[in-house]
Amino acid sequence: MTTTSTVLLVGALLLGLVVVALLGGRWVRRRMLDPPGVRAAAQALRTAGLAAPPLRDGLTPESAAQALPYLLALLETPGVALCDPAGRSLGAQGEGAHHVEEVADTVRVALRSDRRQLATLPPCDVPGCPVTRAVVVPLIASGERAGALVVLTGSAVGPYLIRAADETSRFISTQLELSDLDSSRADLARAEVRALRAQISPHFIYNALTTIAAFIRSDPDRARELLLEFADFTRYSFRQAGEFTTLADELGNIEKYLTLERARFGDRLRIRWTIAPEVLGVVVPFLSIQPLVENAVRHGLAGRPGGGTVVVTAQDVGPDCVISVEDDGVGMDPELVGRHDEPGADHGADHVGLGNVDDRLRAAFGEDYGLVVETAPDAGTKIIVRLPKFAPGVSVGR
Repeated sequence: MTTTSTVLLVGALLLGLVVVALLGGRWVRRRMLDPPGVRAAAQALRTAGLAAPPLRDGLTPESAAQALPYLLALLETPGVALCDPAGRSLGAQGEGAHHVEEVADTVRVALRSDRRQLATLPPCDVPGCPVTRAVVVPLIASGERAGALVVLTGSAVGPYLIRAADETSRFISTQLELSDLDSSRADLARAEVRALRAQISPHFIYNALTTIAAFIRSDPDRARELLLEFADFTRYSFRQAGEFTTLADELGNIEKYLTLERARFGDRLRIRWTIAPEVLGVVVPFLSIQPLVENAVRHGLAGRPGGGTVVVTAQDVGPDCVISVEDDGVGMDPELVGRHDEPGADHGADHVGLGNVDDRLRAAFGEDYGLVVETAPDAGTKIIVRLPKFAPGVSVGR
């Protein structure tokens, strides 16, 4: 073999070793980055995530039908079922699902005792059916019996299956508690809207009607126009169409409110609008901007002999919509914002409204959103609202 041939052979061998090393290194790194345990955990989390949305609607035959296929895949047993608080089956999945009625007594025992139960089933007439045992775990949500999880399995009931059944029942109970929380938040939001409507009634309606009555003799056409504006305002404010509306509708109602107030205050009340057309379709909580404008008129301007100006702006700021209501009125001590003991006969009532709006914004969009109040005595007040332009689960139909 020549020297040149030897060099080429050695070079080829070295290249081969380098390639093997590189490939082997990539294989080792791939195994290290994506071991089977991690893949299994990721798949389990994905499966649980798919089961969660229907359970967040509460435990019903419809939600059980949607969630059970994922629970079956999660537990990897021949059958799984969900029962209501009375022990009745809401649905079952798997090749052993036909056994669910046989464990009804065990389900009731588990619910009465709030303890996991193990049932042994009679021989099955279905050829090849592997089910001989059932693990029944009660579901406790918000301290109450919400139902039961039934895991249908073979004769080998080991600690892993028991632990998996317990963890799955806790997962289901958590989703049911979140469902209760969602329902409570919706009830609270509706109650807060009713509270805002109650505030509108005594403070505004009397003044509006008094103003309209004053025009009946002196300017009947103007009185008729104001009466129509008043009818549209009250129709919107007392509607029963859901918790959310569009910014365009909210601003349209504010315009009617300000038309009625300008009829009362005349040139003392000046309005400036700066609205970006891009944000008119943004979804906002119903009656969330109107109370801010009402506060600006009532406490910013009403006590000033020369009146003042209210500036309403809505800007398109990246993923958010930023709305501000500003007045050049009397302002207030920043320390008193949000308290119920501010001086003034009805001052605290309005700021119940501000707290109401802030709570509803945070409940709908998260703690990153809400009201920011900039004020000082004799320096006016500016209230800023930041909203996401798009938010999951928030729509006008809700």
